Amino acid sequence: MRYLISLFAPRPLHRCFALLDRNGHCQAFKQCSLQPMGDGWVEIEEVRLNWLHKPLPASARVEQKQHRPRVRQLLTT
Repeated sequence: MRYLISLFAPRPLHRCFALLDRNGHCQAFKQCSLQPMGDGWVEIEEVRLNWLHKPLPASARVEQKQHRPRVRQLLTT
């Protein structure tokens, strides 16, 4: 029964991140649900191994959405 429940349970969404050095070259990749700790990690659309040790294309980065707290939205309306 637990197996059936696990099939329909929401799974954590994994996001892709790339570690960039000071020159903007990709040094590592990571897939996780939260942004990794430390400097140099940027969110990307997908992992491509041919980006390792090369500059990360600008089109690879995910656009950061600005989130406003819901409380502020309620107070301003």
